[in-house]
Amino acid sequence: MKSHFSVSKSFCLKFLGSSALALVLAWPTFGDELADKGRAIFTKNHLSVVTVQLVLKSKVSVPGMGGQSNEARQDATGTVLDPSGLTVLSLSNTDPGQLMQSMMGGGDEDSRFKVETELTDIKILLEDGTEIPAEVVLRDKDLDLAFVRPKSKVATPLTALDLTKPGKAEILDEVVTLNRLGKPAGRAYSASVERISAIVQKPRLFYIPDGNMTSTALGSPAFTLDGKPLGIFVMRTTKSGGGGMGMFNFKPDNMTSIIVPADDIVKAAKQVPAGGEEKAKDEKK
Repeated sequence: MKSHFSVSKSFCLKFLGSSALALVLAWPTFGDELADKGRAIFTKNHLSVVTVQLVLKSKVSVPGMGGQSNEARQDATGTVLDPSGLTVLSLSNTDPGQLMQSMMGGGDEDSRFKVETELTDIKILLEDGTEIPAEVVLRDKDLDLAFVRPKSKVATPLTALDLTKPGKAEILDEVVTLNRLGKPAGRAYSASVERISAIVQKPRLFYIPDGNMTSTALGSPAFTLDGKPLGIFVMRTTKSGGGGMGMFNFKPDNMTSIIVPADDIVKAAKQVPAGGEEKAKDEKK
């Protein structure tokens, strides 16, 4: 029995050792597979991600302290949906005042902290440095989506992302996101891997990514690992409840980034008014 036990123990140690070695050797393969899929998604779709440059005039009013106005230029991430240049981005980026105001409840109308913003100029910035003057053609507050379109017909069709064949994700699935960084980073294209931490079904479907810090920004598209578009990152907010007023009623947990499914974006885009040649045809009819 002693001899048999020794053989069995030796065999087990040998087996475990070889299995552990196999796992160690296989581990980089798992990582490489994810990286390969991510790079394929990036190569195919990154040109559909653009910088949308916004000029915002803002006015901040504090009870008993008057108001202060200023103008600022900021970059936002947009996703091109049509070769004509129709682009979707997070509405929160185009109207941060409304974002803040929606999270600050309580107090009467005359005593609240107020932020008002006005979007005075929009440009779509392409990879080659081309600046295309654009305008907002549709706002969807429920989905936190803003659709912008070039003011005149583009000389060269833009690379667009087709959302009509979307993918689906389950909890803890990994998704690949694409973004275009800010001016300090040379507006380089970037890719990140996010993990779905929750899925909300009602009142409508949307996905919640985990809270890890990545280069993903509002307006960034998300893709399943098989390369299908999942949706666009936007901001979801709820009004503060309870006491307090204005800026003192702000709570960080009143806001979270979510992924609006591609199907909802396609439906919203169909509400965009006709423009350019299509609008002229409609007017003739």
